[in-house]
Amino acid sequence: MNRRLLAYFLLDTSGSMNGEPIQALNNGFNGLISMLRSDPQAMDTLHLSVTTFDREVKNIIPMVDLASFHPMEITCPDSGPTHTGAALELVSALLQVDLIKGSTEVKGDWKPLLFIFTDGKPSDIQKYRQMIPVIKNMDFGVIVGCAAGPKADESFLKELTDNVVKLDTTDAATLSSFFKWVSSSITMGGKSQGTGESISLPLPPSELNIII
Repeated sequence: MNRRLLAYFLLDTSGSMNGEPIQALNNGFNGLISMLRSDPQAMDTLHLSVTTFDREVKNIIPMVDLASFHPMEITCPDSGPTHTGAALELVSALLQVDLIKGSTEVKGDWKPLLFIFTDGKPSDIQKYRQMIPVIKNMDFGVIVGCAAGPKADESFLKELTDNVVKLDTTDAATLSSFFKWVSSSITMGGKSQGTGESISLPLPPSELNIII
């Protein structure tokens, strides 16, 4: 069996994403899948899991290989909170089930990747901060946080990871550019792990601001 590269996506679907932002998120994410499918290595190793979070947290696409992935319409409620902490809690539970660990008989999966997209800040701050050390201890190959739009607070994502991208808007062009960069990040992540190197992210395009 091939060693798998597991990529987890946590997508904010709280009420503020309603309208054009959620359409742009759908278009950008579906574009990401198309780009990844053109990469033979991704087709061979990449598996994806998609979880949305608003007042509810749902694993809308359980871990599936890229070839079998069927994009679905991501929707959001008219209003409601952003339960980022609960989303991290769910992804930690999923990873413990999904990940095949190496042993003397099996090589095991590559280090998993985690991408978090939000246009606000956690409504469940206490749970979010409780989950940060748990997620950091799970040995992800890389964790990327994206704070999108004028109301996004990147400081919370910085508590979780050093790899934080700030988008000024949530329009279709900006999200498309972000997901193209995510595609490059996944491709580089797979190749660098294959050579035993630590994962280094590609430089983002000018409309994505890396927060240092």
